[in-house]
Amino acid sequence: MTKQRFAVEFDRRTVGIAVRVGGGFIFYASDDAFRQMDGRIFRRARAIERELERCAQKTMRARVRAARGLLPA
Repeated sequence: MTKQRFAVEFDRRTVGIAVRVGGGFIFYASDDAFRQMDGRIFRRARAIERELERCAQKTMRARVRAARGLLPA
């Protein structure tokens, strides 16, 4: 049996792959910015997209705080 898999892109770059497994898709991150998602199972591909958005926003907020000297870089 061949597994269904696809590259996951965010902001015009490849950030990982998703592989269909029982219960949804498992995400394997190839970009450190999304490593917190690595190995998680998502019920739908759309759920991966939503989580990518959340992670990106979280990373951006942390970078802004670091630039302002509120957190270590």
